[in-house]
Amino acid sequence: MAQSTARPPATAERATAATQGAPPPKRSSPRVPLRHRLRRDRVLLLMVLPALLLLLVFHYVPLTGNVVAFQDYDPYIADNAFQAMSQSPWIGFEHFRHMADDRLFWQAVRNTLAIFAVQLALFFPVPVLLALFIHSFVRPRVRAVAQAILYLPHFFSWVLVITVFQQMFGGAGLVAQVLRDHGHEGFDLMTDPGLFKFLITFEMIWKDAGWGVIVFLAALAAVSPDLYEAAAMDGASRWQRVWHIQLPALRPVVALLLVLQVGNALTVGFEQILLQRTAVGPTASEVLDTYVWNTGLDNGNFGYGAAIGIVKGVFGLLMVLGANKAAHLMGEQGVYKR
Repeated sequence: MAQSTARPPATAERATAATQGAPPPKRSSPRVPLRHRLRRDRVLLLMVLPALLLLLVFHYVPLTGNVVAFQDYDPYIADNAFQAMSQSPWIGFEHFRHMADDRLFWQAVRNTLAIFAVQLALFFPVPVLLALFIHSFVRPRVRAVAQAILYLPHFFSWVLVITVFQQMFGGAGLVAQVLRDHGHEGFDLMTDPGLFKFLITFEMIWKDAGWGVIVFLAALAAVSPDLYEAAAMDGASRWQRVWHIQLPALRPVVALLLVLQVGNALTVGFEQILLQRTAVGPTASEVLDTYVWNTGLDNGNFGYGAAIGIVKGVFGLLMVLGANKAAHLMGEQGVYKR
C-alpha cells in the first residue's frame, strides 16, 4: 500500500514558511477567563495588596489635592481641607502665569538642572566601575567584605552623612587642621557656594554608590561562565573580557537605570539640600523641591506650590518618555517595550 505524502495543514504552513525564510506562525494560546486567573493567582495578589494600598493611599489619593493649583486656596476658611478646597475661589491658570515671570522659580530650575548634570556625570558611572572592579579583580573571599563596606553608608541618615563631611571638610575639620599644621591655609568646603554641586554629589556617592554596586553585581552574576572560559581559551586578557563580555552584559541594566535617573532629574535630594541650604545660601542651593517647600509651606502659598509640583511632574514624565525612546533607538528595552 503506497504511503501518503500529504502533510497536515500546520506542518505544511511551517514547511512553506521555512522554505521562504519567514518565521513559523505562532500558535495562539487559549485565553483564560478573568475569574480563573484571579483564582489561580490569588496568593500573589494577596502579597501585592499591601503595596497597592500604600501606593493608593499615599500617592494617588493625594493627587486630588492638585486642584488647589487652580484656586486661591485658603486652608483657614473651613474646618478641614476638603471643605476649604470646595469653598476657595477658582483663579484658573493664574499661578502658572505667575510662574513664567518668577525669577526665583527659574533660578531654582537652573540650579536643579545643574546639580542633576553633575550627579549624572560623576555619580552614575561610579557604581558601574566599582562593580566591574569587585567582580573582576577582587578575590571571592574579599568580595563579600568589600560589598558590605560599600553598602553600609546607605543605611545612614543624611544628618549623619553631612555631620561626617562637616568633621572632615568643614572649616574646623580634619583636612583643614592638617593643612594649617603644615603651614597652608585651611579651607571650608561646606560653606563654599561655588563647590556646592560637587559637595552634594560626593556625599551621594559615599552614601548610595554601594546600593548601585549590588544591582550591577547581580547583572554580572547572570553572565554564563562559559563565555569567560571561551574568551580565556581564545587568549583574551582580563581587560578584554571586561570590555567584550561584562560591559555588554551591563548595558541593558545601565540603560534602564539611566532612564529612571532622567525621570528624577527634577528631584535632586530634598532633605540633603535642605539641611545644607543655610550654610551656602539660597542662590546656590535653591532647587525646585526646596522652593516648593519655602513657597508652599513656609509662606502659605499652597496653590502656587501645587502648580510648581504639577509642572515638575509633567516635565519629569516627558523626560522619562524621551529617555525611554532613546533607549529603544539604541536597541535596549528601557522601562517598557515598544
